[in-house]
Amino acid sequence: MSFPLDPGEWEGIEAENMWAQPVENGKYRIQNIPFYAYGISAEDIVNTTLIQGVLTFASVARRGGHSTYRILLSDGINFQDATVMNLWGQMRSLGCTYEGANSKWLAVDVPPSAEIYKVYSLLEQGEEAGVWSFDEGHCGHPVLGRN
Repeated sequence: MSFPLDPGEWEGIEAENMWAQPVENGKYRIQNIPFYAYGISAEDIVNTTLIQGVLTFASVARRGGHSTYRILLSDGINFQDATVMNLWGQMRSLGCTYEGANSKWLAVDVPPSAEIYKVYSLLEQGEEAGVWSFDEGHCGHPVLGRN
């Protein structure tokens, strides 16, 4: 399934393709972690349309409760770095998984069962330690003060 992107945002990349499982007529469940597309997470159910024969994202039908973050490891840091391994170990123990675009860039899935504030704190710790920067692709968890 294709997710159209703003080509100016991702150096000319116009779409991200994701795995999706048919759920019902025109609706699909996202089966992987988005790297480029914002506002979507694994397990979300989306409405689709066919554009020039390509199954294309149209809108979110139902949220799956997952959140998506992206981690970019700092120059000179790799996934085997002790600080990275320690922080990732804690995130993994909270149920997080990741997919790697390359050895420096990870898309992180935070399942509904994870304590989002603990995960976010670990992401901030990694950034403060200078081992990575991160951004939020989509927060599907309940957040205090947000309806």
